[in-house]
Amino acid sequence: MSSIDIRTLDTVAGIHDAARVLDAVWGEQQTMPANILRALEHAGNYVVGLFDGDEMIGASAAFFGPPAERTMHSHITGILPGYQGRGLGRRLKNHQRDWALERGVGRITWTFDPLVGRNAHFNLTVLGARAGEYLVNHYGDMHDAVNRGDESDRLMVTWALAEPPAPVPTDAEVSAVVPVPDDVEALRRTDPAAAAEWRGRVREQVRGHLASGLRIGGFDRRGYLLVG
Repeated sequence: MSSIDIRTLDTVAGIHDAARVLDAVWGEQQTMPANILRALEHAGNYVVGLFDGDEMIGASAAFFGPPAERTMHSHITGILPGYQGRGLGRRLKNHQRDWALERGVGRITWTFDPLVGRNAHFNLTVLGARAGEYLVNHYGDMHDAVNRGDESDRLMVTWALAEPPAPVPTDAEVSAVVPVPDDVEALRRTDPAAAAEWRGRVREQVRGHLASGLRIGGFDRRGYLLVG
């Protein structure tokens, strides 16, 4: 892993390589078009590649939010399947954090599918980010291999870069738990109806708890932990 490094993409060739890598991760053409990546990079936003030697194995892009809010929104990060599960996602996030802090950004936001438990664990437990808004069918229909056939509900998370990670609540602090499926991506392929049932159930329960005044305090093997 010593040959793994992260590099800013500031050439046309690098930008097109990143677009191809993201297409390979999502199994869809034009996942993040090269012209959009190039425009983001040229305007001073965060566009990087993750490399194993000379081979690009991942890419990430983020853009600045409203100036007064001092935020950056991380729109897409993808790592080729053969390199997933090695801690490289955390390495990319830490690089993004350092890059943002150098530019006076205090918070990074992004969205993720609330049914994907490993992402919830990474975002809320490993990074200690905070989940707030539940966004129903946020992107509309998506046709990539990962999301095809499901509605694009997302949770919006905020990572306060200068603050300590949000602690996992104790059992005494937990008011409700919302479970998620073990592997929703496999379930979409094998039993789409069951995946759709999970979508509706998690949507209804999380939104109901948030409307009642609870908030998402963390995530563990049981699911989302709602606290008062």
